[in-house]
Amino acid sequence: MNFTIVLFVSLFCGLISAQDVGDTPETGETSDTRACFPDMCDFLQEFGIIKEKLVASETRLKDSETQIIELKNKKRTLVAFSAAAGGGGPIGPFNRETTLIYRTVKTNIGDAYSQYTGIFTAPVQGLYYFTFYYHAGGAHASHLILMKNNQQIVTTSDQSTQYDGADNGGNAVFLQLNQGDQVFVNLNANAHVWGNDHITTFSGVLVN
Repeated sequence: MNFTIVLFVSLFCGLISAQDVGDTPETGETSDTRACFPDMCDFLQEFGIIKEKLVASETRLKDSETQIIELKNKKRTLVAFSAAAGGGGPIGPFNRETTLIYRTVKTNIGDAYSQYTGIFTAPVQGLYYFTFYYHAGGAHASHLILMKNNQQIVTTSDQSTQYDGADNGGNAVFLQLNQGDQVFVNLNANAHVWGNDHITTFSGVLVN
């Protein structure tokens, strides 16, 4: 765009110079009033309009480039994880509510889930989908709570019984999260689940 403006200015200066040379009286007398090409005013007006259009086009181009970059970044944002409790036996019961740590990580795209704390931390704002399932023996109660920060969201549970050898349960939820929000599963006090690499799982994915 700058080259185009310089070109227009150069042409304009050339026309003025040529006019000055052609309009010099042969008698040698000078005049303070210089003649003007009849269409020079129109030319200057059109030049101003063209310059404004070029500036506007450049601004729109920069805005479009910014939008394209933002869309590419959004397209690259993929967050998904699945993990199992691990081990090979009962987890709990404990005398207080405890965060359940799912140590066997199946998938952790985006590295937002920690296998050391059992906590998922949202890397970006968005809509997420979470699921959690458990397997447990029937001799003790089972009670899992999906937490968002310090807020209970959904639960799944089963009471103890002498006639039920095993229990299975689960739940799922969509959550709108801000960047930095934490989601995890707590095992209720005096409850238990069975841990291994294939059952009692916790999963989540960024939907939008």
